[in-house]
This record gives sequence, structure tokens and C-alpha cells, in this order.
Amino acid sequence: QVQLVESGGGLVQPGGSLRLSCAASVFTFSIYAMSWHRQGLGKERELVAVISSGGGARNYYDPVKGRFTVSRDNAKNTVYLQMNGLKPEDTAVYYCGVTVRGAGYWGQGNQVSVSS
Repeated sequence: QVQLVESGGGLVQPGGSLRLSCAASVFTFSIYAMSWHRQGLGKERELVAVISSGGGARNYYDPVKGRFTVSRDNAKNTVYLQMNGLKPEDTAVYYCGVTVRGAGYWGQGNQVSVSS
């Protein structure tokens, strides 16, 4: 059973920073690419960042490039999303995700709110 447990969201002022964490209960975590997604109120869920299994390849949604950094610690079965320079339009519920043997799994979601 794959479980993804997220932490680290909250309320921050514009220009602030937050770091999201996602701990995975996947025995072979290190062989799977991991992703972060977000869903704003009334919007479709969108892909924010992807990191390869070994961490050597990372891709970002254009609006977050240069501000967000995805990383992982395979020894801790954890993936992170460091968010700097946050803007009000980054407000959303953030989810980590993984596809294991063709099935998609999501974390419970973590609210990130950017407001003054």
C-alpha cells in the first residue's frame, strides 16, 4: 500500500518562503520519479514540478521556474518542494504524487496561502 504524507503548508506573506515535505511509504522509493501538483480554488490540478528517481533531472511549470526547487532524500523516502518568492497566485492546495506500477497515488494535500 502506497501512502504519501505531506507537511509544511501554511499562510505566508507575498515574497515569503515555505518548504513542503512528502514522506512516502514505498519500499523502493528510490526507483520512482516524484511530482508536485497544485489545485487552486475553482481551477484544474496542475503539475508544478517533477524530479527523477535519482534526483538528477528536474522539470518545473513555467510560472514557478526560478522560485521553486524540488529535491529528494532517498534515504528518508522524502521529497521536498522549496518555495521562495511566493506570490498570491501560488495559493492552492499542494499535492505530491507518484505512479507505481501504473497506478497513481496522491498525498492528502496541503494548503498554501499567500496573502498580506
